Amino acid sequence: MNNYDYIIIGAGASGLLLADAMGSDPFFSTKKILVIDKDAKQTNDRTWCFWEKGTGQFDGLIHKAWDTIHFEGKKISKRTKISPYRYKMIRGIDFYNHFLNRLQKYSNITFIQEEVVELKESATEVTVLTNTAQHKGNYIFSSLFNYSMVTEQQKFPVLQQHFVGWVVKTERPVFDEAQVTYMDFSVPQKGNTRFMYVLPYSQDTALIEYTLFSESLLDKREYEEALKTYIQQTFKCESFTILDTEQGSIPMTCYDFRKHHTKRVRYIGTAGGWAKPSTGYTLMSTTKKIPKLISLIKKGKPLQPLKLKNKFWYYDLLFLDVLHTENARGHEIFESLFKARSPQGVFKFLDEETNIWEDFTYINACPKTPFLKAFFKRLF
Repeated sequence: MNNYDYIIIGAGASGLLLADAMGSDPFFSTKKILVIDKDAKQTNDRTWCFWEKGTGQFDGLIHKAWDTIHFEGKKISKRTKISPYRYKMIRGIDFYNHFLNRLQKYSNITFIQEEVVELKESATEVTVLTNTAQHKGNYIFSSLFNYSMVTEQQKFPVLQQHFVGWVVKTERPVFDEAQVTYMDFSVPQKGNTRFMYVLPYSQDTALIEYTLFSESLLDKREYEEALKTYIQQTFKCESFTILDTEQGSIPMTCYDFRKHHTKRVRYIGTAGGWAKPSTGYTLMSTTKKIPKLISLIKKGKPLQPLKLKNKFWYYDLLFLDVLHTENARGHEIFESLFKARSPQGVFKFLDEETNIWEDFTYINACPKTPFLKAFFKRLF
């Protein structure tokens, strides 16, 4: 039996950033900290993308950055410079290597590869049972997400942002490596919100993802067929090589994850509701919440606070209500938003940095009827 002050379950973005914040803070120098993950984190299993002004804390890890984004709708085609923002991409393997190397420099932090199977909480501690051992911790921070956390309730709709992506290499240069295709809604919608997302690494290499905002996953063959068709038709490229693949599902919900917190267990990352409900972007949201969580820990405050509700939470709630009842109208909402507003303005709104008047201008750009229906349904 191993005893720790803090145990962090999951070595993804939230787990590694929390561990690094603890390791670099003198307050935790005498605390014994354990990080557990079932994976060794030695493969490039995902990418993180985000927009940012100027330089940032992850710039040393950036694999590629772009100054222009492309939005393609049914009625508009828009390519726009996004200065002062840049759209940045980090490969999972680079993120893992960087932060796991940093953790090795903290003598009070241990990383182990084990699979957590159960938590047993008492009044004074939590026992973490893994596939090979048991560990006791005073406080647990878990990033393990399961859809049962959100699907066993009816108050808030639960959609998924699900995707399959291919890193492809073509036989000739077909990509504009200066721009990201942020959303391409020219693909058949089939009653859902469906779009393509293209991150060109060079003129002949790109990550292309087929993404949906909907309740249910597709058969994997349907994602793959859509990717193949899109590459052949959009880039006039019959022959290409698949260098790498990725797939995932991110919950889109305004459900209050604090209901799962206890006195000694707190969920973080996606499992803590840190993903922005309307977009699924989590990395930069996590960087804003880690310092607040660290402050609570240092002050000896209960782990349940760190409230996530604000005016933007209500905007996201209405948006998800609309997509839940009229999923095929997603492209209309995004198209009207990008048609009426600049990408910089959209980024500012999604970063939750706009004032009430600015909020109104963005909301007013969207189709009125579905949002009014959602508003009055919530009101009454």
